[in-house]
Amino acid sequence: MDNLNVMITEDEIQEKVAELAKQIDKDYEGKEPVIISVLNGAVFFTTDLLKKMKTPVELQFVQVSSYKGTESTGEIKMKKDLDISIKGRDVLIVEDIIDTGHTLKSLKSYLLSKNPASLKIACLNDKKARRQVDMEADYVVFNIEDKFVVGYGLDYNDKYRNLPYIGYFERIPELEQEDDRDER
Repeated sequence: MDNLNVMITEDEIQEKVAELAKQIDKDYEGKEPVIISVLNGAVFFTTDLLKKMKTPVELQFVQVSSYKGTESTGEIKMKKDLDISIKGRDVLIVEDIIDTGHTLKSLKSYLLSKNPASLKIACLNDKKARRQVDMEADYVVFNIEDKFVVGYGLDYNDKYRNLPYIGYFERIPELEQEDDRDER
């Protein structure tokens, strides 16, 4: 990992996630939102966010994919759907990164078809330089430059998720396995 550089430190992440938790608590005061964490990448962010929140929530997971290696395939796959109905509920999608926006736009449309009372998006990293569709998050922790990032849930072919910080490679490492990856 000699070509891996730190973009956002663990301390910076924790400080900003705590600020976001306070804002979400304020915005959802008196409500019990359904938090929908997008697997696999958003698990770290979701866990830290919920530990810092005081609002009672119900946690659900979905898994969608559009990536192979470092590029979007353009095909959206729903690998794991919700276990509950969100009809009439306040919903907050928690995502690790918005890159092209295709997957999140498709997920948002799908969830809106389930008739929630409200639907918002919290995103750890927003990479607007790569956006290909009109997609904005309601809450953004970090606006990042156009670099391929890993760590704190973000992966390269399912590796590097466990780094406690967000880093970027000067050169993308050659890994043998080219699996589907999470939304970027």
